[in-house]
Amino acid sequence: MARVVRFHETGGPEVLKIENLEVRPPGSGEVRIAVKALGLNRAEAMFRSGRYLEEPKPPTRLGYEAAGTIESIGPGVEGFKIGDAVSTIPAFSISEHGVYGELAVVPARAVAKHPASLSWTEAAAIWMQYATAYGAVIGIADLKAGDTILIPAASSSVGIAAIQIANLVGATPIALTRRSNKRSKLLELGAKHVIATEEQDLVAEVMKLTGGKGARVVFDPVGGPTVEKLVNAMAQYGILFLYGALSTDPTPLPLFEVLGKMLTIRGYMLLEFTTDPQKLEPMKKFIIDGLNSGKLKPIIAKTFGGLDQIVDAHRYLESNEQIGKIVVTV
Repeated sequence: MARVVRFHETGGPEVLKIENLEVRPPGSGEVRIAVKALGLNRAEAMFRSGRYLEEPKPPTRLGYEAAGTIESIGPGVEGFKIGDAVSTIPAFSISEHGVYGELAVVPARAVAKHPASLSWTEAAAIWMQYATAYGAVIGIADLKAGDTILIPAASSSVGIAAIQIANLVGATPIALTRRSNKRSKLLELGAKHVIATEEQDLVAEVMKLTGGKGARVVFDPVGGPTVEKLVNAMAQYGILFLYGALSTDPTPLPLFEVLGKMLTIRGYMLLEFTTDPQKLEPMKKFIIDGLNSGKLKPIIAKTFGGLDQIVDAHRYLESNEQIGKIVVTV
């Protein structure tokens, strides 16, 4: 028996319940992990509330990111042994392999040996943020020195990962945040410039900072009305990634601006990279090399101690107060 987190109906954080359940042994190609820490993601809050791409079928587990030790190994698994310190890469169904709990069964292909220098808390905070950012801005957009990238919701863990990756390759990250109260922290975390979109003219500021050229890459998890301003702030032949739907308002398509600048509007999910072995391996190398060099470093906003705090952790996740990753220790 193990303590796991499930929900029996969709809704707010309060629907999350801790239950004692049998956790099945690993099947072919799977491992079972004794979890030490969990990294929280907005995808899990959206899944819990019934607003995610994968439809929940309660009662269901949830969770993409965990760090811990391999407790048992299923048939056909190579390259791992019991006791290995590992972390999970989001490359599976959130309901089929949810990791919130003391034990989690996941596909071995979605497990990595993280750098030994990382604490359990840090190890639970790497793959969602860096894989999401890498796939779009490096794997597809080929961000490089001389490019400018706009990063809405820049204080999120993925936003901070995009800032760090942009700096690693020599590009210019411009962080977008609603209000200026996060400006100094974002600059400290590596943003070259910060624009408070509710206090400043987004388009005018970007054009001023880029000498009238605009940004070649936009990495947006929000959608909604601000997309029109983002398009107006883009350079010719630019690419705008929409990798989330945090706004509940309609997302306009400024057609003539898109046509005139010959822009690409690209829907993106990290599963495009994490479920493709040919894309996964170079991604893992880029991220692990960056972690080992110190150029990529997970920023922890707050740590909650124990599964009993999972509801409070989800409430904090939805407060938008955090700068960086929220982690629950187990």
